[in-house]
Amino acid sequence: MTIHFIGVRAIALRKDRAKYVAILQAAVKVMAESGYYNAQVSRIAREAGVADGTVYLYFKNKEDILISILRETIGEIIERIESALAGVEDPSEMLHRLVLLYFRGLAGTTDLAMVTQVHLRQTNPDVRRRIGEIMRPYYRIIDRIIDRGIEQGMFRPTIDRRIARRMIFGTMDETVTAWVLTGAKYDLVSLAEPVVDLLLGGLARREQPGRRREPDRKESLG
Repeated sequence: MTIHFIGVRAIALRKDRAKYVAILQAAVKVMAESGYYNAQVSRIAREAGVADGTVYLYFKNKEDILISILRETIGEIIERIESALAGVEDPSEMLHRLVLLYFRGLAGTTDLAMVTQVHLRQTNPDVRRRIGEIMRPYYRIIDRIIDRGIEQGMFRPTIDRRIARRMIFGTMDETVTAWVLTGAKYDLVSLAEPVVDLLLGGLARREQPGRRREPDRKESLG
């Protein structure tokens, strides 16, 4: 994903993308260990193997580092999801891939999950507003799946899309948070299937009297 910068930071980023990534990776480690407020830029620089001043060639401040971590993480997850959804028409399969890839994207490192799920929530209102902007493309994917399900008659036409979106993302978000707060002692990715089954149960059309029961997702996949 391309991130646009201006001035000296843009020059620095074009010059050495590796340093930019190293600083972000160091920040994830330091923030996961110490928390956002206790993470010193000097320690992040030391962990990344760069001078303190070098950090400011790439980022305005510590808040900018934190936002960049989320932007890079979510951007990569969105790219993977969009690629995985290309050509998929079945809303239930689209939802399954959405949840699976989100869990995979955060299951790779507990440090990253700790930063995005815990420390990022403890910041000021301005940061939380920027978080919402970063997450908007992900929410649009969820809306697209909901709309597809309604169009195909799989989801109830009376569904409030905003509530459905919150239900879907909120369930995913809480599942990841619970996983990281309990020490990541179990397989997060393995929870994708039961989470999707529960979500589909909340979205699906209710069976009408005298109407043949529609097969569930596992039955339809044989």
